[in-house]
Amino acid sequence: VQLQASGGGLVQPGGSLRLSCAVSGFTLNYYDIGWFRQAPGKEREGVSCISRSDRSTYYADSVKGRFTISEDYAKNTVYLQMNSLKPEDTADYYCATDYPFYLDCVHGANDTDYWGKGTLVTVSS
Repeated sequence: VQLQASGGGLVQPGGSLRLSCAVSGFTLNYYDIGWFRQAPGKEREGVSCISRSDRSTYYADSVKGRFTISEDYAKNTVYLQMNSLKPEDTADYYCATDYPFYLDCVHGANDTDYWGKGTLVTVSS
C-alpha cells in the first residue's frame, strides 16, 4: 500500500486549497480512507474520513462546512477541498488508511497502519 499526498502550500486566510492523495495497492472504493493533520506542538488529529462499512463521512467539528472529502475512482485518488482556510488550519496533512480494516478517524491517529508523506499547509497573511 502506498499513499502519495500533494497539494499543500501557502495560502492567505479565507483562501482555498485542494489536497490530493494517490492510492496504490488496493482499490479505493472498497476500503476506508481519510485525512489527518498535525499542527506544530499538537497531536495528530482526524480531519475527514470515509467509512465503507456504514457508508458515512466524518468531519472534525473544526472543519465542518469548510472542508469536503471526495474521490475519483478512475484515478484511485482521494481529495480534500479546503475552503475558508484559517490560520489554525496550518498543519502537515496526511492521508491514511487502515486497509483492509475500519479506519477510526476519531481515535486512530496513532494506530493507523498506512500513512502518506505529509503535505504542509500554511495559512498566513
